[in-house]
Amino acid sequence: MSGESAELDLIFKDIYDKTGTEVRLKPLGGEETEFSVEYCGEKYSAYVAGKGEQAERTAKLVSYLVESADPQFLPDKSAYLKNILLGEGNRRYIYRFMTKYNVQDAPCYALDVMVDRRIAEAFSHIESCLAETNDLVVMMDDTRLAVAVFRDETQLPVELGSFLVQSLYEELGVKANVGIGCEVKSFTEIAESYLQAATAMRMSGLLRSKGEVHTYREYLLIKMLEDLPESKRKEYMEQFHITGAKEVFSDEDMIGTAEEFLENSLNLSETSRNLYMHRNTLMYRLDKIERLTGLNIRKFSDAVTFRVITILYKLLQ
Repeated sequence: MSGESAELDLIFKDIYDKTGTEVRLKPLGGEETEFSVEYCGEKYSAYVAGKGEQAERTAKLVSYLVESADPQFLPDKSAYLKNILLGEGNRRYIYRFMTKYNVQDAPCYALDVMVDRRIAEAFSHIESCLAETNDLVVMMDDTRLAVAVFRDETQLPVELGSFLVQSLYEELGVKANVGIGCEVKSFTEIAESYLQAATAMRMSGLLRSKGEVHTYREYLLIKMLEDLPESKRKEYMEQFHITGAKEVFSDEDMIGTAEEFLENSLNLSETSRNLYMHRNTLMYRLDKIERLTGLNIRKFSDAVTFRVITILYKLLQ
C-alpha cells in the first residue's frame, strides 16, 4: 500500500468517526456508488454504499473532505502552527505538520508572549534568539506571540521567559509579559500547554500580579475556583461570612499591602522594605484587615483563607 493511499485510509477513518459514512478504496459488491477522489496529485476510485441521489451527495461531501485534507491545500507554516496552538487540528493534521517541517515529537511547553509594541520586530528578535534550537515562534495577533519550546534540561521555563523579557527590553525597548504553560509529553498536545500559558496571562491581569513572567501552576487554584459555577462561588463567599470584605477589597492601599505581604511569604521585614513602608504602618494595616475580616493573615491558615476570599471576590466582580 502506498503512503498516499495509507493516508487516504486514515482520512476515511476520520470521515467515518465524524459522519458515520464508510468509504472504501476497493468495492465490496452489492449496491455501491463509485466516485473519484484526488489526493496529492493522484486520482483514486472510492466507494460508498448505496445508489441514487443521497449516495451521490455523500460522494461529493467525501471528495470535498479529502480535498480539504490534501497537503497542497494546507496553510503556510505560520498559519499552520497557529491553528495547532489554537487546537484547530486533529492528530493527523499535527503529524503532517511535524513531517513537513521536521518537527520532533518530544516533551515541550508553550509560552504566550504579550508585547506593548513593535510586534514584527519582537517576532524577528525572538526567532533569532531561538535560531540554534528546534523551538518555534509565531505571531498570534497584533500584540501576542506564541513560542513552542522543546525541553532543555539546562534552562528552566521561567529562566527562558525572564531572558526573553529582558532581551526584548534591552534590544528593542519593548516591554513584554510572558505566560508559561505546563510541559506536555508530545508536540501533539501543545495546544493544551498554550491554553494554559494564555490562562496564566489572563489570570495575572485579573489579580494584577507583580512581575513579567507567570506560570500556569501559580494560578491553578484560581482556575479551579473559576471553573466552578458562579452560583457555587457566591455560595462559598457567603459561607465565609466576612462582613468587612468589601471595605478591604475596595481599598487599594490595604489590598495592595496584603497582596505584597502574601507574596513575601508573610515576612514583615521584607514586605516593609519592598513597600518603602515603616514597619509600624504595615502592622497597623494588617491589624485593620484583621478587625474588618476576622482573619490574622500573619498566620498561615488565615492567610490561605484570605487568599481564597480575594480570588472569589475578584472572580465575582
